[in-house]
Amino acid sequence: MTGRPHERSRTIADVAARAGVSLSTVSRVLNGNARVDEALAAKVRAAADALDYTASPLARSLVLGRTNTVAVVVPDLENPTFHGVLRGLSRAAARDGYHVLVADSVESVEEERILAVETRRRCDGIVLCAPRMPEDDLERLLTQLQPVVLVNREARSTGTPAVTADYRSGLTELLHLLRAEGHRTLLYLAGAPQSSSNLQRLAALRAFSAEHPDVAVRVEPCGVNFAEGHDAADGVLASGATGVLAFNDLVAMGLMSALGERGVRVPDDVSVTGFDDIPFARYLTPPLTTASVPVTELGEQAWHRMAELLGSRAPGHTILFRPRLEVRGSTGPAPARTVGAEAAS
Repeated sequence: MTGRPHERSRTIADVAARAGVSLSTVSRVLNGNARVDEALAAKVRAAADALDYTASPLARSLVLGRTNTVAVVVPDLENPTFHGVLRGLSRAAARDGYHVLVADSVESVEEERILAVETRRRCDGIVLCAPRMPEDDLERLLTQLQPVVLVNREARSTGTPAVTADYRSGLTELLHLLRAEGHRTLLYLAGAPQSSSNLQRLAALRAFSAEHPDVAVRVEPCGVNFAEGHDAADGVLASGATGVLAFNDLVAMGLMSALGERGVRVPDDVSVTGFDDIPFARYLTPPLTTASVPVTELGEQAWHRMAELLGSRAPGHTILFRPRLEVRGSTGPAPARTVGAEAAS
């Protein structure tokens, strides 16, 4: 059997031989070391072009001591909110020649901790979305992960850069909206008890109740996903509330689905609000009133701070995005009569 012999891949040694320089000089030139004499650097680049030589990414990472990869740990990839964060982060990182490794902790705080430590060993830095982790555990973990950027929460004392949303102000605006529509009996479907953003929402509820004693606000444990919102319907109806503030859009959507199954009209019988403004919130029937969080920009800004850390520069200050109120069809005037507990049967 005849044929052309397979041409071997060119190596850094071939480039060095053609340019008439040492291996270390080729390595420094190809890795962007500006201290190499420009005439020598030009010879190396010309030799590499002539040989069609491309440095191995693995070899390059070994030489430079970095992988050009960062990791991001999120609590739930089923939640579209985190898709937006990932989109903003990965696009911004790609423009700077970095890849993003994604890990999903599946709402487990213990898994979150393990994933963060393991993925950090395989990359240059980590972006951590850890809304459920207790503060003391987070503080200890951050010392192991540097460089690290936090998304959707702030660190208490480490000075770790963070990008987050002002969940307190967002829920406050939703509360005022419902009060202005005449609602005087409200129910908040709470997220995970230890969640940083849930604690901010609870603070908003306390402040609102103190300022508006004419409005009764109850808190009902719920969760963070569609199924948990769906399961909350009977409790919502039994409460007699005319306005319901869901922890997020997924919970609101699940609740609206269950209410529709029971013949309860939104917003005629019960007004419902969400939080986040996930992509299909506006396409529900009726469209969902919510507090819109710029999640793609959260991801972009997280990368900018990570890039500054990787470049040994001081990171920008913590960014706190104020959610924008999106008033749609799921809220309206308080009904003259409340849907009683009998509707839940």
